[in-house]
Amino acid sequence: MRTISLFLIIILLSSCAVFVDEYQSNQRKVIDYLLSDLPLPDDSNILKEPTVILGTGSSVSARVVLNSSYSPAENLIFYGNQTPTTGWVLASSKVGKEIVLVYTKEGRYAMIDILPSSSFGSFFGGSGSEVIISIVHPDAIGSQNPYDELNYDNLPESP
Repeated sequence: MRTISLFLIIILLSSCAVFVDEYQSNQRKVIDYLLSDLPLPDDSNILKEPTVILGTGSSVSARVVLNSSYSPAENLIFYGNQTPTTGWVLASSKVGKEIVLVYTKEGRYAMIDILPSSSFGSFFGGSGSEVIISIVHPDAIGSQNPYDELNYDNLPESP
């Protein structure tokens, strides 16, 4: 009976890894398609919850959060070398404990924020990074103050 229980636990745990790998593969395909001109480190894993992609075609705005086994310095070198090859131009940078790179291309802005990893695994495994990529399309905000036309008299009372 003990052998059967152990076998079932191993099957259950290994099936979870298959679902995670499938999610990573599918999510990377979607992000590679929508953000085809912005390189992502090969070793990176996309975090499901904070990642958001809005829009279609060339009007995509996104926030993509990645975990990378590369150190912040290695990711800085990766983006410094790879991003210009796809037509992005460095507009601003800040390098310290937190690295912030701002790129522009055809009116779009991409901010790449690289932080030392704070995950449990990085505590034991050494270096690693969290990479937050935010891309904004120039037409993402149509009205600078969308609340000008709001009729305050029709709003419900606050409790």
